[in-house]
Amino acid sequence: MHIKSGWGSRIFDTLNISLLIAFALATVIPFIYVIAGSFATQKELLLRGFILFPTEFTLDAYKYIFSTQTLVRSLAVTIYITVVGTLINIFFTCLMAYPLARKDMDFRKPILLMVVFTMLFSGGMIPTFLVVKQLGMIDSYWSLMIPGAISAFNLIIIRNFFQQLPDGLEESAKIDGCNDLGIFIRIVLPLSMPAIATFSLFYAVGHWNTFFNAILYINDNTKWPIQVLLRQIVILASGGVGDSTAMEADYVTPPEQSVKMAVIVVSTLPILLVYPFLQKHFAKGVLLGSVKG
Repeated sequence: MHIKSGWGSRIFDTLNISLLIAFALATVIPFIYVIAGSFATQKELLLRGFILFPTEFTLDAYKYIFSTQTLVRSLAVTIYITVVGTLINIFFTCLMAYPLARKDMDFRKPILLMVVFTMLFSGGMIPTFLVVKQLGMIDSYWSLMIPGAISAFNLIIIRNFFQQLPDGLEESAKIDGCNDLGIFIRIVLPLSMPAIATFSLFYAVGHWNTFFNAILYINDNTKWPIQVLLRQIVILASGGVGDSTAMEADYVTPPEQSVKMAVIVVSTLPILLVYPFLQKHFAKGVLLGSVKG
């Protein structure tokens, strides 16, 4: 039976839609402002302050950023760290999560307690630096990938996902003569692609935004990731004291404010372009454990 909506329902729908539109604009407008500001002139930014569409387009900020091959090299370094680091993260996280999800594993609970303990307490910056130094990873890309190879939080979530898989799948595979490694590779991993895609995105964003660890462990400016180099560009563009050896001598005179916005666009856009390809799996992965069929 069709029930006609009353005035109260219409008012509620109107308010609800208006509120959602307001939240959407509050999210989108800052992005539009940053992109527009990166193409605006320094004079327009100073006079208008807040702009969503520049009256005069200029590429001076991007010319300054891309006036040196150093940025291309740093971008390649960041892509390498992001891809290899994410593969290392997923490999070790899944490899540890699967045994902890097995009920027949010995000492499973004590090991899990040690994992949870690391979420509350850590060695700290100085002990971690000393460990990295003693392992000979200073000025090495491994220093940005190995120390944080496993996230305790992600490990627990993936472990819970593995526990939700039907036991009958593993039992039937064992009957067919498949060993534990074969079950993990041929059955568990293919069924866990939503979880793996979700946490791959989390790990990748973390590697793409790596900044503090790069400052601590990477002294060679030719090995700087993009975030460290862009920070240096902003310092130089602002007239601050920075390491100008990271930039070549033939860069153009920078417009300070638009350079800062262009830096945000350059450092954010690549990782945003990856999201649409993982959106399908990401939507499934964020619902892990929320609904049981």
